[in-house]
Amino acid sequence: MAAPNVSRALMITSVVVAAPDQVSADLAGEAVVLSLQTGKYYGLAQVAARIWELLKTPTRVAAIRDTIVQQFEVEPERCERDLLRFLHQLADQGLIEIRDGIDP
Repeated sequence: MAAPNVSRALMITSVVVAAPDQVSADLAGEAVVLSLQTGKYYGLAQVAARIWELLKTPTRVAAIRDTIVQQFEVEPERCERDLLRFLHQLADQGLIEIRDGIDP
């Protein structure tokens, strides 16, 4: 069964949040996420782990981009492109929810 949010458009103005049916743990600046729906786990390196931390509360994609640009050496355009790609991957795996039109 596909995650219900996969078909929703993910844009820089979207609000995203970690899905409730997962658990995660911080491991020395990295993270491990376990999908309770599929039983699969995912390892996240430093930047992805920081994004995951920001996803623990509903957050606008633009705010995540701005935080990553401030905390890591990355150009805003590249950050936005890579962030949207990563969030699409998380959505495809049912690990995040996209809540368009909802203020964080």
